[in-house]
Amino acid sequence: MGKTRMLNTFIEMVKIDSETWHEQEMHRYLLDKFQSLGLTTFEDNSMATTKLGSNNLVAKLAGTLDAEPIFFSSHTDTVVPGKGIEVEERDGMLYSKGETILGADDKAGIAIMLEAIQRIQEEGIETGPLEFVLSPGEELGLVGASALDFSLLEAKRGYVLDSAGEVGRVTIASPYLFKYNVTITGKSAHAGLAPETGISCVDILTQALPKIKTGRLDAETTANIGSIHGGEVTNIVLDKLTVYGEVRSIDLSKVETLLDEMKEAFETAAVEMGGSVEIEINQYATGFRINKEQKVMQTLQTACDQLGLTVQEEVSGGGSDANAFNANGLEAVNLSIGYEEIHTVKEYVSIAEMEKAVDLVVELIKTVATVKTPELVTN
Repeated sequence: MGKTRMLNTFIEMVKIDSETWHEQEMHRYLLDKFQSLGLTTFEDNSMATTKLGSNNLVAKLAGTLDAEPIFFSSHTDTVVPGKGIEVEERDGMLYSKGETILGADDKAGIAIMLEAIQRIQEEGIETGPLEFVLSPGEELGLVGASALDFSLLEAKRGYVLDSAGEVGRVTIASPYLFKYNVTITGKSAHAGLAPETGISCVDILTQALPKIKTGRLDAETTANIGSIHGGEVTNIVLDKLTVYGEVRSIDLSKVETLLDEMKEAFETAAVEMGGSVEIEINQYATGFRINKEQKVMQTLQTACDQLGLTVQEEVSGGGSDANAFNANGLEAVNLSIGYEEIHTVKEYVSIAEMEKAVDLVVELIKTVATVKTPELVTN
């Protein structure tokens, strides 16, 4: 029953189009779903600032025990092409029919979450307070979770269900992410008649680039220039050009050093060539690192031991909503739930791994429920 129900729920959800900016129908579905399961639902007002298709949704199950609250989180948006998804099963895996993504990132996480709730209810498992966070706009850069009204949450620790690979793998560190754009201004001139009277942005760029580090710089740091835009014709000395790049590292000081080096390289080159630059830098994610001694990891280790799963700690070069939770003072790690090849039309998810993930979520809840909250412990 559980497996069939979970698969039906997953297939039902991926048929609901919810590309980033268009999450509203998915959120209406989830509001009805959580309420039908007897959970209390809350929405924040984040749409006012994010302009996404929906607010953040928080569903709560009060529980029966005086135990520490715990939260689980998944996101509701998908990347493109995510319209008209059709699912097929082959050899224990779920795929799309090949013209779209599957949407297991992250509707597999939501299906796992919903199945765990129903198992708890059907098996009469006693729990402490449980909170389930559903965020839009994750694929845009953690926009929904970053705008969450955190006063809606009582839990201080939790698990994001949104990582590739076999169950037992856990992302315990994720980088700070800063993106920048540099607008270089030179001086136009006719490239054939009087190029010496112009100031070429290309010359400024080529003088700056050798001093800017890119690629994998160490195990936890990367930098990249991903896009350069400027000019329309060949007979004019290029007088405006924009460079778009990013820097990522678990270590904030390394990010700051790389950004300072980038700024100095462009500014120095512009001055020397007689041009100018405008540099805009924005932070898109706050990095985090969780250690084995923190409670969120101790709970995970206990639950995995109980299920015979091996905990495999990983450091990610990408971000997830776990970054937003940790940035706001909560402890959160990102759990693998069995999907692969995300953001491509080859995306798939293992049914067996989804079932293991349900077992793990239930076991995490049971593990937390065995410990009373500190304020309720008596001598």
